[in-house]
Amino acid sequence: MSIWWSLHLPREAASVPLARRLLLGTMETAGVDPEISYDLSVALSEACANAVEHGGADGASGDYRVTASIDGDTCRIEVTDSGPGFPRRPVPPGSGDWKKSPQPHPAARQPAPAQAEHGRGLFLIEALTDHVRYRDRPGRGGVVVSFDKILKWREDSLMGVS
Repeated sequence: MSIWWSLHLPREAASVPLARRLLLGTMETAGVDPEISYDLSVALSEACANAVEHGGADGASGDYRVTASIDGDTCRIEVTDSGPGFPRRPVPPGSGDWKKSPQPHPAARQPAPAQAEHGRGLFLIEALTDHVRYRDRPGRGGVVVSFDKILKWREDSLMGVS
């Protein structure tokens, strides 16, 4: 059995717990191990918080989309916004050129200082999931952050048995 859902949410802070609760309820109903559910819910919260904070063009309100699916033993989540995309970064030294970064390399980002209130979201997503992809949406603007995690099932789970 597969489970799939998608939400269009306003870029407002109150939308983040809504997406998180829907994911946790789906995971509970499906019989996913609570620890795995918690990791995914934190990763989703961070991705949604980034969409709320950074995902609008020129400070416009707008919305963002969350899509989640459980297919077999894998959960995939995508958060799509309509913001300016990833910041430009220099291409190899000496070229003087700039390009849009379709997939920021984790080594290119520096972790936030321990006292900082912002700057840990992408690191948390990467630490709590098995595979993360970042991409700009050429021609439409915005970013897609998608991540996967292999699921573990509770012993009383019907999904884990099938």
